[in-house]
Amino acid sequence: MTFIEAIILGLIQGLTEFLPISSTGHLTIAGKLMNLISDKNPEHWTAFIAVIQLGTLLAIVIYFWKDLWNIFIDFMKENLIKPQKISSQNTNSKMGWMIILGSIPVAIIGLGFKDIIEGALTKNLYLIAISLIVLAIILAIAEKVGKFKRELKDLTWKDALIIGFAQSLALIPGSSRSGTTITAGLFMGLKRETAARFSFLLSVPAILGSGLLEFYHSLEYLQFDGMVSLITATITSAISGYVTIALLLAFLKKNSTIIFVYWRIAVGILIFILISGNFINP
Repeated sequence: MTFIEAIILGLIQGLTEFLPISSTGHLTIAGKLMNLISDKNPEHWTAFIAVIQLGTLLAIVIYFWKDLWNIFIDFMKENLIKPQKISSQNTNSKMGWMIILGSIPVAIIGLGFKDIIEGALTKNLYLIAISLIVLAIILAIAEKVGKFKRELKDLTWKDALIIGFAQSLALIPGSSRSGTTITAGLFMGLKRETAARFSFLLSVPAILGSGLLEFYHSLEYLQFDGMVSLITATITSAISGYVTIALLLAFLKKNSTIIFVYWRIAVGILIFILISGNFINP
């Protein structure tokens, strides 16, 4: 992988991780076009994607630093230092519980199906194209039936579990972590910006866990040149990811997600065209 390729992949990761259009899908398309994905060792590509996600995790932590810090401090105070009933805890402490509850499904499913997730099937462009189009349709339905009234303070444990389960569906390539969680949030009646905010907060444990785990496993085959590319892509994804978070939250205050529905369908169709024309190996 060249320095330029690493920057391109980092930009793609940062731009697509937070938009509901699938970072894995777009990265896999780019990786296939650049001939960077090996059919013999597909787990190497999975590890690369997981590690550069740590860059977008850094973007989340920096952007939501105050929120995350207040959640952590209040959660520790009201659950360990001076324990209180959950029902009487403040909004920050309850949000800590929501993030924990929402993270359980993806942890269980992610560890249980780790071998399948890292296998060749999840790099299959047919599967990615289908996932892009199917979730686009579901997102369009969510836009149609959503109430867009509820705030973060209105979240319940049921909402957290449902959105958390939706996050686990993002393990299917092409579905998108932000796409599945934002869509679930809209079905739960959340405002678009609120659904995106909870999606980003909920992604912290998942991205941290998968990124560190894959980084540990990747150490055995990463050479110096590979490490330089990995660091370059990760830093690039952090910078572009931070900008994307700010722009998306501002966008969703006044606009719907329908533009992403059209984008997902267009990319899904484009993949089928590229495959049928033998421009890319599925």
